[in-house]
Amino acid sequence: MTPDNHADHPTSDLLAYWLDELDEASAAAVEEHLFRCDGCGARLRELIQLGGAVRKALLNGRFATVVTPSFIRRMQSAGVRVREYHLEPGGSVNCTLAPEDDFVISHLRAQVDDVRQIDLVIDDGHGGSAHRCQHIAFNAATGEVTVIPPVALLRSLGHDRQRMRLMAVDKSSERLLGEYTFNHSPYDPRG
Repeated sequence: MTPDNHADHPTSDLLAYWLDELDEASAAAVEEHLFRCDGCGARLRELIQLGGAVRKALLNGRFATVVTPSFIRRMQSAGVRVREYHLEPGGSVNCTLAPEDDFVISHLRAQVDDVRQIDLVIDDGHGGSAHRCQHIAFNAATGEVTVIPPVALLRSLGHDRQRMRLMAVDKSSERLLGEYTFNHSPYDPRG
């Protein structure tokens, strides 16, 4: 291999290549570049290792994350068992996590036509501390944010209420896009 200029292939291109999110021509261009560039090959290997560590932590239910619909489809195609809840702004849902469920996915709908940045605020619904995730991914076409809460936490809960809020943020202010309430109960096999 010979050194090559990898300015044309930033880490985001390598990540999209690894996740199979590029069209055929773009994927072929990145692949051709990888054959010539040791530096980009090393960065791709690092991304794959990092992805493995993140996947393991996610599967162990150690953290919450916001994901894309394509990520959910790939998980389901791979046999991952998910329980899904769909909420509109102001909505509330009775929810649980069965022993056979690998993940719970919350689809939060909101009006996002003019929104550039969304923050997700998660609190326990009892006035406890809130956790804020800034500048999260959202689907402008569907008006949806897709959240995977930490499975380990959900499995440890008894009867509990949690709340999520989506906030539109701009340089000088923020406004509430939607508030969503989750009334969690331990799994009951009797229904």
